[in-house]
Amino acid sequence: AAKLDSYLGSVFCYLGNYYRDIAGDKSRARGCYKKAFELDGTDEESGTAAVDISVELGDMDTALSILNEVTEKASTGTAKWAWLHRGLYYLRTGQPSQAVADLQAALRADPKDSNCWESLGEAYLSRGSYSTALKSFRKASELNPELVYSIYRAAAVEQILGKYENAIATYQQILKKTEDYVPALKGLGECYLMLGRSALDNYLDRKAVDYIEQALEFFTRATKHRPDVSCLWKLLGDTCTSVHVISPAKVNVQVLGSLLGKNAGKQILKKSELLRLGGRCYGRALKLMPLPSIWCDLGINYYRQAEHLTAVGTDMNEISELLEKSLQCLKKAVRLDSKNHLYWNALGVVASCSAIGNYALAQHSFIKSVQAEQINVVAWTNLGVLYLATGNIEQAHEAFKVAQSLEPSYLLCWIGQALIAETVGSYDTMDLFRHTTELSMHTEGAKGYAHWVCSTLQDESNRNTELYLYNIVEMNAIPAAQVVLSKYTERNPDDASAFTMLGYLNEYLHLKRQAADAYERATSLLKNSEDTEKYNIAMQNYGRSLCALGQCDKAIEVYTSTPLTGFDGIVGIALAYFKKGLLQESIKAYEKALSVAESEQDKAHILTALAIIEYKQNKVDAAKTLLFKCSLKEPSMESLKALCTLGLVKQDATLATAALKELLKHEKGDDNIYERCLIASAVYALQGRNVAVQREVSKAIHSNPDNPALWSLLSRLVPLYASQKAKGGAMAGSIAHVLDVNHGKEVLRNIAVNQLAAGCHMLEDEKNNPLKNIQKAIHLCPDNPAAWAVLMAACHAENTVVCLNNTQPKRTDLEMTLVSTISAKTGENNLPHNYIRTLEDWCLCQAITSLEEAGKLSEAEALCTKGLKSCPEHPALFLLLRQVQCKQLLQSHKELPDTILEELRKTVMTSSTSVAAWQWLAKVYQSQRMMVGAEMCYRKSLQLASQQGSWNGKLSSLLRLAMLALEICMANVSNEHWPSLVQEATAEALKLSSCPLAALLQALLQYNRKMGARKSIYFSKILLSSTVETETIVSVARWYLLQHLYAKDDYELIDV
Repeated sequence: AAKLDSYLGSVFCYLGNYYRDIAGDKSRARGCYKKAFELDGTDEESGTAAVDISVELGDMDTALSILNEVTEKASTGTAKWAWLHRGLYYLRTGQPSQAVADLQAALRADPKDSNCWESLGEAYLSRGSYSTALKSFRKASELNPELVYSIYRAAAVEQILGKYENAIATYQQILKKTEDYVPALKGLGECYLMLGRSALDNYLDRKAVDYIEQALEFFTRATKHRPDVSCLWKLLGDTCTSVHVISPAKVNVQVLGSLLGKNAGKQILKKSELLRLGGRCYGRALKLMPLPSIWCDLGINYYRQAEHLTAVGTDMNEISELLEKSLQCLKKAVRLDSKNHLYWNALGVVASCSAIGNYALAQHSFIKSVQAEQINVVAWTNLGVLYLATGNIEQAHEAFKVAQSLEPSYLLCWIGQALIAETVGSYDTMDLFRHTTELSMHTEGAKGYAHWVCSTLQDESNRNTELYLYNIVEMNAIPAAQVVLSKYTERNPDDASAFTMLGYLNEYLHLKRQAADAYERATSLLKNSEDTEKYNIAMQNYGRSLCALGQCDKAIEVYTSTPLTGFDGIVGIALAYFKKGLLQESIKAYEKALSVAESEQDKAHILTALAIIEYKQNKVDAAKTLLFKCSLKEPSMESLKALCTLGLVKQDATLATAALKELLKHEKGDDNIYERCLIASAVYALQGRNVAVQREVSKAIHSNPDNPALWSLLSRLVPLYASQKAKGGAMAGSIAHVLDVNHGKEVLRNIAVNQLAAGCHMLEDEKNNPLKNIQKAIHLCPDNPAAWAVLMAACHAENTVVCLNNTQPKRTDLEMTLVSTISAKTGENNLPHNYIRTLEDWCLCQAITSLEEAGKLSEAEALCTKGLKSCPEHPALFLLLRQVQCKQLLQSHKELPDTILEELRKTVMTSSTSVAAWQWLAKVYQSQRMMVGAEMCYRKSLQLASQQGSWNGKLSSLLRLAMLALEICMANVSNEHWPSLVQEATAEALKLSSCPLAALLQALLQYNRKMGARKSIYFSKILLSSTVETETIVSVARWYLLQHLYAKDDYELIDV
């Protein structure tokens, strides 16, 4: 047929098929296919066959020329076979970028070809474009879910990218279809191994053990199907050996029986068994493929086994045998590949261990490692450690310096420099150890830093030195050291000294429970120790921490279990006795401590403690005598503070003032400024100097604006002693919260109280108001009864505001619930009895007031009666009961009999120091048209408010007095007494505050007197000073001004 028609391409294609499939002559077949393709360029079968046979014959040039010829002529979206074949050619020949371009062109012709997408993924992967490779493999698996290889490659790319969790899910997807797919099993094992190593780096040892167990399971399943693959056994060895850093107590790993030569089931292996299993796995890998890297791994495994046996105290013969095996394996690796720096480095590490001590071989190995790889930070560091261990400090320093220059972030060379600094006594030691903890976590760096932090803290004489302020305060050393030491003890649970330091740091951070746990662990480790002194100290530390937790019985038991001959131990048990209430035993212990005390300061502290015990026994004079005795030689700050506090408790202003004067004379600087400020403020409050209370704290803040405790104290004192500055008190609380969020529990409550005192509410600011802030405070500390009491006040204030705005209150029927909650919270907390009584009484009165104002008079009366049953002599409750009972009578506007009025007057007299009680009686008199009696009551309330230093009381009394007088003036009573009273009261009110209501009352007086020009001026001033808070006042002023202007026919001003 070819002879008859030499231009018929299909004939040559068939001839090619014959020579390829039947005759087996590939050269002739290729010639035929090539001829067929030349005759018919659209014949894909001939072109493809010609290219494939050319590749098989190794004639890549011919194949490429055919493909180039086709692709050059092809338009977009055509000649898919040519683009695909050339793309695969470039992929095989290591030209991934060209392969990507050609495979993309092939996909333009057929975008749904899953095999083409898979090939494109391989091209991207070869080029290093991992994300796009992942997308390509996923696209291929979407087009053809049966393409297991695409799913596998997608998982492998996720593994390369470090997305181990995603990779695990993808590998599991493969195993659901094909349980024995070895590449997926191997990938799963590798992912879990990497997750385990990451957990070990983060000192999450228990999590790491779980990951290692899962990795072993998948590697074992893979070896079950393919026991002839060396890399699987090597990975099993890596996994088993990775537990070498974990504490033996945490290593309990389940291993499939097939790995141990058993038929089925699982067996739990300890650390030593797992390390031995790792060695056997490396041995199996070596039999299959004797590579130098596996010899090195086996040598390191033997070294790790020896290391573990040394730590647990096993027979030295076994350890020596393992180390010798390790040395021989590493020498074998070096012989097989003498240019590998890792093998030389490992040989040096093993040779330098104390059990072998071949320092010459170690030095030679590290030098050879450096020669094999110049940028070798690990070998330089190890060489430095070797020099340091052998006492060659200068050489060690130089080696570490080279390592630092090669890689400044490498942790171990910095630890080496820190150890050198510690050896030579350098001031930079602590700074270097701190730097190591900032770079990364390492046991040596962690313990070293914690040791230096604790040593610095123990020296109390250095608190104001620049070194202390920088290393401890500025560098936030205590929490930093506590964090790294916590990780250290997790990995090294048998280091008693580390637990002692951890307990000490926890005490500084007020982590009492954690401190007790750490000290308890230290005592259990030292219990069977030969060093009884260390054990006794550990027990005393434990006893002190238990005492701080309030577990006094246990603390006493711990203290008495050891001989108490030292000062600290005796003082510790004395304090435990005191906290338990065993005062006589405490006195005896303190007296014993006094006999062994060496310094005058210690003696003063003991005398102060004895004085406190005497006060506990109501022996105030004896307590004073002891405190005065402390100050005879050299004044003790603690005794002066105690003396001042004693004066405050006993309301002895003379004693408190004298003690404070002496305290301020001797205690200077910013140390203990909060305590000093608190005591001084309390003394000024006792003296009745309310302004001085606030000024004392403000002065301290001016000197220490970054002290959150002082801002918090100011916020606490303002509503008590300077309520006119309540908005400033709220701001002080906010600043304290910003400076230190740990003050949040107390500060948010103080902010809410200040805002209540300032009259803030939700209609004014929806986000920052008393109700919102106290809710936040309760959320932070739900067990604080005072916070619940403030919540009750905030709800009452919000209900009052909405009622004044003629809307329905939202927070109703909460009074009884809140009273019950507060009662429950006071019962749960160990609070002073007087504090509980005062708080519960206030809450009861607040609940009754809220019920009364809500019109629930029967409920209010029932609550009053219930309260009076438990406390019949409670004047405030009795007054409230009378107020509730009289409310309906007063609302009826009927005249009250003289007997009832006399009864009410007597009731108020029982609460004669209450400003609110006299104001209420004045209102009763006013309702009965007894204006002179009402005036006298208001004057009485004003007098009491002035005596008590109550700014709110004075202002409210003056305004009520002015309103009373104005009411009489408006009734056109011809008596000059009442207008002058309005003027006098409002003038005094305006001296206290720029009160808009006082200005309105003055304007209304002028309006009543028909003093034309002056009316306009007064009302205009009120309108110009209008704010949201004075909206009602402004409305009244506008109404009266309009009345006045209409009367004058002044339409121009009316329009304005």
